[in-house]
Amino acid sequence: MNIRNIAIIAHVDHGKTTLVDKLLMQCRIFRDNQEVRECFLDSNDLERERGITIFSKNISVPYRDVKINIIDTPGHADFGGEVERVLKMADGVLLLVDAFEGAMPQTRFVLQKALSLHLAPIVVINKMDRPNRRPAEVLDEVFDLFIDLGANDRQLDFPVIYASGRAGWAQAGPDEPGTDLIPLLDAIIAHIPAPKTNEGPLQLQVTSIDYSEYVGRIAIGRVFRGEILINTAVQVIKRDGSEVKSFVKDLFIFEGLERKKTGRVSCGDICAVVGLDDIEIGDTIADPDNPEPLPIIEIDEPTMSMIFTINNSPLYGQDGRYVTSRHIRERLAREMESNVAMRVEDVPSADAWKIYGRGILHLSILIENMRREGYEFQVGQPRVIYKEINGKKSEPVELLVIDTPAETSGKVIEAVSAKRGELVKMESIGARTRLEFRVPARGLIGLRTRILNITSGEGVMHHRFYQYEYFKGSIPQRQNGVLVSMQEGEVVAYALDQLQSRGRFFVAPGDRAYEGMIVGENNKEGDIVVNVQKSKKLTNMRASGSDDAVRLTPPIVFSLEEALEYINDDELVEITPRTIRLRKMVLNETERKRQRIRKELQAVEG
Repeated sequence: MNIRNIAIIAHVDHGKTTLVDKLLMQCRIFRDNQEVRECFLDSNDLERERGITIFSKNISVPYRDVKINIIDTPGHADFGGEVERVLKMADGVLLLVDAFEGAMPQTRFVLQKALSLHLAPIVVINKMDRPNRRPAEVLDEVFDLFIDLGANDRQLDFPVIYASGRAGWAQAGPDEPGTDLIPLLDAIIAHIPAPKTNEGPLQLQVTSIDYSEYVGRIAIGRVFRGEILINTAVQVIKRDGSEVKSFVKDLFIFEGLERKKTGRVSCGDICAVVGLDDIEIGDTIADPDNPEPLPIIEIDEPTMSMIFTINNSPLYGQDGRYVTSRHIRERLAREMESNVAMRVEDVPSADAWKIYGRGILHLSILIENMRREGYEFQVGQPRVIYKEINGKKSEPVELLVIDTPAETSGKVIEAVSAKRGELVKMESIGARTRLEFRVPARGLIGLRTRILNITSGEGVMHHRFYQYEYFKGSIPQRQNGVLVSMQEGEVVAYALDQLQSRGRFFVAPGDRAYEGMIVGENNKEGDIVVNVQKSKKLTNMRASGSDDAVRLTPPIVFSLEEALEYINDDELVEITPRTIRLRKMVLNETERKRQRIRKELQAVEG
């Protein structure tokens, strides 16, 4: 059977997962005798809730005696490690672009990776059922993007398909809606090359790792040369050049949504290998008599770090199942096996670990997965990773794109400029304005909440790593202080009512609070210690108005990313399976004052 290996790449929310769902339905792919449900590829709970792809998946669809292996890739630049690996398995890409939004930052990021690997592209202008579609302008933007990224003549001569993933149709022209996705499948067979048949000793590169409690680690990758057979010995060549003898116990190929057991996998196909316990991403599975490694998969360096530590708050151990340093260390070690874009370092003389990742979203997905698995821990403020270039301190700079209503564009520019951002491009798209900035990565911390407030929730921002540049200077942190709980106990409505003039609260009556926990935001600079457990004193006297009903403003509820962006360097986010709390690193107010005095004295002496 002929094979086509194709990856689907797109910006977040441009509809690639929906399009794949419709392909599966129209090709009559079933699972357990049931037709595939919607958003099958976004099988992870977090992916379904956030509407983004985090983990790549492999499926295949049969069409006209051709097996089309489809690889769904993440759209966000924070998951670049995932993107780079899976593109190695493909011979071509479907580039999905929204018919209104056009080419966005992550479109550029993923396409750049694909073009550098010399993959053949097919451009799919999706969401053609949108009333505000502008396919001609979007096609011009995509062509300019290809030129900017240095595409060769063959790549510039890309075919264009106009589609609606939600309606399940594709067409070669923009004028009339189609009836099905056959034109897209025909374009894949016509324009994506079949994998080359390379004769010789086995070479298979591992691009992802799966795990089963019954068989252990499962290596997934593409056979680049020769063939791999079941019940045979192989040589595993590690990333550091060392070699380990191993044995193939089982082989699986991807048929529809399932893995089908097989005895042989030929050159060009994608498969799963069972039995190689000491296997890691990027390793080459080779012939034992003539082992030759494939080029190592290069992964972009991390740009942010964060401290993870055990939970030592007074509410320790009340929610989580896994709370000790041993539990957290084992979980982080397991994450490193499959997440090659992340690194972990032990912090000496402390039950803490320094985690390096590609951005706040990359790190927060790990945190969210851990809390859902029953882990309880604390994390510190995200920090960017500095480098020294030509003897000067340098920092990561991000390319930031903000779509905002035209009337709020001035305030958005002012807010980003305060974070040392430089406006490089400004254009009108209908009633909205698209602003493009280059801003230090540390300037993005806390910026999303600020933009949403300025634009009344209508602003949309996306960013990707641009390059390292010389240090841009200091950036002001959060301007307002916080309200810190004085003691431990349940929050009382009467106390919150009396303190409402001080600021906005993060807790509601009945919530548990403890000394040093952050319960709200001060209206002014500086922190204030408050008693949110204070109840009303009862007397036998009555006075006019004293028994009025308490009217409280609803508390602010942080998402995980918002909490990480909110805290300062002397604060922590306490993560449990049921709650997210903010707290001071040092809980006792007297000790915090001593630390402040010591820092001030050191600054004077220094």
